[in-house]
Amino acid sequence: MAPRLDFSNWWGKDTRKGTPVVVTMENPNFSVVEIDGPDAAFRPVEKSRGKNAKQVTWVLLLKANRAIGCVSWLATALWALLGAIKRRLIHRQGVTLASEKLGKGKLLFRIIRAFLVTALAILAFEVFAYFQGWHYFKNPSLHIPRTSELRGFFHMAYVAWLTFRADYIAPPIQALSNFCVVLFLIQSVDRMILCLGCLWIKYKKIKPRIEGDPFKSDDVEGSGNYPMVLVQIPMCNEREVYEQSISAVCQLDWPKDRLLVQVLDDSDDETIQWLIEAEVAKWSQRGINIIYRHRLVRTGYKAGNLKSAMSCDYVMSYEFVAIFDADFQPNPDFLKLTVPHFKGNPELGLVQARWAFVNKDENLLTRLQNINLCFHFEVEQQVNGVFINFFGFNGTAGVWRIKALEESGGWLERTTVEDMDIAIRAHLNGWKFIFLNDVKALCEVPESYEAYRKQQHRWHSGPMQLFRLCLPAIITSKLGSSYEWVVTKKAGRSSESDLLAAAERESRTINQPQFSRGASESELCELNQIKEQKEASRDPVKKINKIYRKELALAFLLLTASVRSLLSAQGVHFYFLLFQGVTFLLVGLDLIGEQMS
Repeated sequence: MAPRLDFSNWWGKDTRKGTPVVVTMENPNFSVVEIDGPDAAFRPVEKSRGKNAKQVTWVLLLKANRAIGCVSWLATALWALLGAIKRRLIHRQGVTLASEKLGKGKLLFRIIRAFLVTALAILAFEVFAYFQGWHYFKNPSLHIPRTSELRGFFHMAYVAWLTFRADYIAPPIQALSNFCVVLFLIQSVDRMILCLGCLWIKYKKIKPRIEGDPFKSDDVEGSGNYPMVLVQIPMCNEREVYEQSISAVCQLDWPKDRLLVQVLDDSDDETIQWLIEAEVAKWSQRGINIIYRHRLVRTGYKAGNLKSAMSCDYVMSYEFVAIFDADFQPNPDFLKLTVPHFKGNPELGLVQARWAFVNKDENLLTRLQNINLCFHFEVEQQVNGVFINFFGFNGTAGVWRIKALEESGGWLERTTVEDMDIAIRAHLNGWKFIFLNDVKALCEVPESYEAYRKQQHRWHSGPMQLFRLCLPAIITSKLGSSYEWVVTKKAGRSSESDLLAAAERESRTINQPQFSRGASESELCELNQIKEQKEASRDPVKKINKIYRKELALAFLLLTASVRSLLSAQGVHFYFLLFQGVTFLLVGLDLIGEQMS
């Protein structure tokens, strides 16, 4: 057996030989270290013994320098933020708004500002009470002292505020919170049912189908089975997008003798009127049945415009009407994919196509809108269309049976959401709807927060007004700023493939024989000259972010509430309020719509 060479006992013996060595340095910048054994270098050294007074001073100075740098950075950031707010407020003063709208905005801003001032005052009082030790939230049970136990006026006021808050403020807030929880549960159940329905549609591959060849005919010209279709393009001061929308509609693949295009221009700018009229005259000379209509009295906004167009005598000769907003660019086969669904289905009143966005990747705001609207089309409208044959008309990219519009009362000017209004009345009259998820029409989503806010205001306030108007009809039926129309600003974007295809189709159309309809050559040349002069004189508009005071006031109110929540040691509420406050701060400074690639 090999011998064991174990030196651990020998090494662990405390054998100190010789005298300890003491090294002393006369320079005060170095410390004194005592070596009294072979393992002295491996023993922990006290922190206080390794530093002298000068080193401690340098460490303190370094920490103070870092603290001063952090404070100066925060001060610089706050000063820059205040400067940006001041500049944008001055820029906003030059924007002219309607007196009524400005008055309502000022009133709302004053209310929000009053709440903000009150919240800041209460927060200051809460901070003072917190540092004075007047908080009673450490124990599970809240103890409010009696009057005899009070010391000082501020202490008494703080306890009175706690009592008032517990007796009068907490109960309604708790009731409102419970109501919101109930609404959230209802919405969650609705969303879950819709998602299950969407999965079932995907699993069973359910979608509306066209039986046979609906356009097959013995007619030599091949237009015998093509119904008469009227296409309407309502617009108002749409300088950026009128040309591409008219071009896309005029290139629809449909017999020319069975198609009529109505350009319904409600523009109040004469220059834009001339440009649109010149574009209509250009396509009219190429053999397209296209009519330019302009109302002298602009009443009822889009609903009034559509109602005026439907009152023409020649509309009686048409069976269907397709509606496209000014920023929509339908594909040439749009009518051939939608109109055949009406054949053999006399109860069908509407065929709705899906939207596709050419600027969905422009910034963070457009990407969020794309996600929201894709859920609206893919889940909500598709499921409702398959299972109950009803959904809200989107106002564009849809084909109506004219008989369904007439029997439902036509377009009414009582609300700014005329699309939802006509859909509800048509559904109450027994008409069915079909949603085509695989048929898409290109369009735009708002790229700036200002345009998005105006659009959402109309979309959300209009239905509440419509609900009050349609509630009696809904109850009595056999089925189970909202007063002002604001045009959503467009950028006039098109996808690259669509531009190339449109250029190819246009060049093919130019080589065909030209026909003069409704305008002489001299008038057309004059209008083209006006168009070229106006386009040449236009200066590029520089985008300037503006301040939104209401959103900014709400941001500071939420941030104030988050600070109050932090003092109360409410972690979850603090993070939620902080996130909401920062979001409104970005929106108020119009930073959410900037480029965030």
